Amino acid sequence: MSRIKTVLGLAVCAAMLLAPAAQAQSTYPNRPIRIIVPYPAGGIVDIVARIVTEQVGRDWKQAVVVEARPGGNANIGMAAVARSEPDGYTWLVTGPAALVNPSLYKDAGWDALKDLKCVGLAVWNQSVALVNPSMPATTIKEFVEIARKKPGELNFGNPGTGSSIDLSAQKLFQAANIKLTNVGYKGQPPALIDLITNLMHFEIVSLELALPHIKAGSVKPLAVMTDKRVADLPEVPTIAEAGFPEATYVPWYGIYVQAGTPGAIAEKINDGINKALQNPEVQKQLAVANIPGKAMPLADLAALMKADHEKLTKVIATSGMALQ
Repeated sequence: MSRIKTVLGLAVCAAMLLAPAAQAQSTYPNRPIRIIVPYPAGGIVDIVARIVTEQVGRDWKQAVVVEARPGGNANIGMAAVARSEPDGYTWLVTGPAALVNPSLYKDAGWDALKDLKCVGLAVWNQSVALVNPSMPATTIKEFVEIARKKPGELNFGNPGTGSSIDLSAQKLFQAANIKLTNVGYKGQPPALIDLITNLMHFEIVSLELALPHIKAGSVKPLAVMTDKRVADLPEVPTIAEAGFPEATYVPWYGIYVQAGTPGAIAEKINDGINKALQNPEVQKQLAVANIPGKAMPLADLAALMKADHEKLTKVIATSGMALQ
C-alpha cells in the first residue's frame, strides 16, 4: 500500500509540475510578443517583419513589438533570441545570416541548428545587381571585364558579412573569378546611398529598396539575382541569362524562436504566420515589395533550414571569408 501511495504521490507531483506548462501553452499568447530584427530600421528585413508579424498580432488580438537591434553583424540580435526563454514570446526575423554566422565567428556563442527553430515566413527576397550610372558597363559581363582588369580596385558595398546580399555577391564573384574590395556597412540603406553618390562601384540590393532609384535613374541595373525575370524590370536579364547561372541565389527570410520552445506553441506560431501570409492585404504588400511568400509547415521549414545551412557554409568555406 505504501508503494502505491508513493507512486500516486509522484504522479500527482508530476501533474502539478506539468499543469502550469500545459496551461501556458493553451492560453498562448497572453502577453505582447517581441520581434527582434538584427538589422537597422527601414531595411528590407524590418519591412518584411512588420508586414507579416503585425498581421499575426491583429489576427491574435495581441500586441507585437518590432525591435530593431543591429550590431555585431546581426550577432547581437540573433544571440539574444538563441538565449531567450523558450516560451514563444521572443521571435527573430532574419535572413541567411542566422544559418552562417556561427561559421564566420569563433565566439558567436550559439549554433543555428541547435539553438534556433524556424517557425515560419518562407519569404524569398529578390535582389538586383547595381552600379552607378557613371560606370561604363551596361551588362554584368562588361562589368566583369572591367573588374578583371582592375583586381581589387573596384569596391563592393557590403551590408553585412554573411548576409543574403553578401552571399549573393560572393557566389557571383566566385563564378566570375573577380576580386572586389569589400566595404562594410550596417545595412543596405547606407550602402545604397553611397552607390548613388558614386562612392561605391557595385552593389546587390533588395528590389524593394532599389526600384525607386532605378526608376529615377540614380542607379543602373545589370541583372536580377533571381531564377526568372521580375515584372517591374522586364528588360533586365537574370544572372543566369547574363552568363553566370552558378551565381543564381534567391535567399529567404525566416521567423525563428528559441529551439526549446514547446511543440504546441511552435505549431500555433507556424499556423498564425501561415494564415498571415495568405491574407490578401499581406500578399498585396509583399507584391509591392517584390517579395513572394509561401506558407510552409514546420517540417518543411526545418528541412529548408538544414539544406541552406549546408549549402551556404560551403560558399563561406570557398569564398575565403575569414573567421572573425
